[in-house]
Amino acid sequence: MAISEPTIKTEDILKINDDQFKPENVCIVTGCGTGIGRATALAAAANGLTVAGIDINKEAGSHTRELAMDVGGEMTFIQADLTNDDDLIRSVQEASDQGAIKFLANIAGIQHIDAVENFPMETYDLMQRLMLRAPFYLSKLVIPRMKKSEGGTGVIANMASIHAHICTLNKPVYNITKFGLRALSQSISAEGEGKIRSFTVSTGFVQTPLAMNQVAAQAEQRGITEEQVVTDVMMGKSRVKKMMTPVGVANMFIYGFSKHAEYLVGGDLLFDGGCVLTY
Repeated sequence: MAISEPTIKTEDILKINDDQFKPENVCIVTGCGTGIGRATALAAAANGLTVAGIDINKEAGSHTRELAMDVGGEMTFIQADLTNDDDLIRSVQEASDQGAIKFLANIAGIQHIDAVENFPMETYDLMQRLMLRAPFYLSKLVIPRMKKSEGGTGVIANMASIHAHICTLNKPVYNITKFGLRALSQSISAEGEGKIRSFTVSTGFVQTPLAMNQVAAQAEQRGITEEQVVTDVMMGKSRVKKMMTPVGVANMFIYGFSKHAEYLVGGDLLFDGGCVLTY
């Protein structure tokens, strides 16, 4: 079952008048080549920030850079492997060359559907390194720069999931990393003295290739049709029977970065259609 990403229109992007949303300030966005990462990069660019978009896929990342110009923004694309420490260090340095790093959105991620007893350890290691270690290391690298920036402030956002609240079968490592990102955001915020704050964004299923590419595996392992995976598994517990759009999630990052979210310190933005709290 294939899905095409919804077109991101300028009018769909949340625009906020914020003194920190200016070209002199840099927003790093990982996974900028597709899905939520692409949408967040475009939303940050449309809000006047200079975006440093990171992705391993050069073609996809370069296309996002072109789309950023279409929404009236600026983005520098940095090709990097987030599982490589040297690439992480280089990426932060290149981002810093563009201005003061004030915002970091850790979004890049992958999925693997398997039970604990069958889970390949090499895939476990890859997911941990990409989805938990890289956000930690990037945070470690940018926090000193944020402290030295104007006002000594900065915000780090981590893309979590309903799987940072509940665990579903055959997604053990995804569950573990998403719970871990909530702990990371809370740890950063505990140390940030109110100036360096962090938060997570937790959604249900979003209209991205990452979501739809797991449909076939879920259908096979659960013994149901692909259509039933979407209607009964993905949207079954949601009170809103449609997936969020990537730009809808990106707008949550923009709000969380803004002056309107100064009390969002270690918290989680749970926008899941009621899946977690009303089942």
